[in-house]
Amino acid sequence: MSQEIIHVYLMPGMAANPTIFEYFKLPKDQFKIHWLEWMIPEKNEPLSSYAKRMIAKIEHENVVLLGVSFGGILVQEMSKYMNLRKLFVVSSVKSKHELPKRMKLMKITKAYKILPTQLISNVDVLAKYAFGETVTKRVELYKKYLSVSDKRYLDWAIENVIEWNQDQPHPEAIYIHGDKDAIFPHSCNGNCIIIKGGTHIMVINKYKWFNENLPKLILEEA
Repeated sequence: MSQEIIHVYLMPGMAANPTIFEYFKLPKDQFKIHWLEWMIPEKNEPLSSYAKRMIAKIEHENVVLLGVSFGGILVQEMSKYMNLRKLFVVSSVKSKHELPKRMKLMKITKAYKILPTQLISNVDVLAKYAFGETVTKRVELYKKYLSVSDKRYLDWAIENVIEWNQDQPHPEAIYIHGDKDAIFPHSCNGNCIIIKGGTHIMVINKYKWFNENLPKLILEEA
């Protein structure tokens, strides 16, 4: 009797393409990995509408959904409109209360509306926004991973991070966070799996942890 394959869908972070998951390897006799990619949002599109459009790209039932950073916010929104086997939120926030002070201030002042996102096509600036790091010697790496530089998308993404209104953590989500995350430094509190030395890009440089632990976490009974 063949074992049912569990479908695992992975959503990258802001401006990133799904090759950030290129080193994720799960046992092929149990799991099949699918990459999700950012779409360009429609004009003034609410996050809820975008989430429903992304769900339309999922071709299986009772899937595992994992999102990173802004992708972690998106998968929490998607989970409101679909049944999931497991929900993983990585290097992200559990609610609007965990956004850093600078983002809360931008929400009050609406300063994000005047950010020069046309400059973010510069990969160094984009890396600072998306990963919390400057490029330095890793420019080719970041060019590879950060490919979504459309101005409409970036304006929309930044606004939807800052204006996200989730008040409480998702009760069934498994939150995974690095204790050295510079983008979201306040998200290790409460119900959370903490990865020592994990930064905002730990899906890239600590992929071995995910390869080792995701199968156990997926198969664990709630």
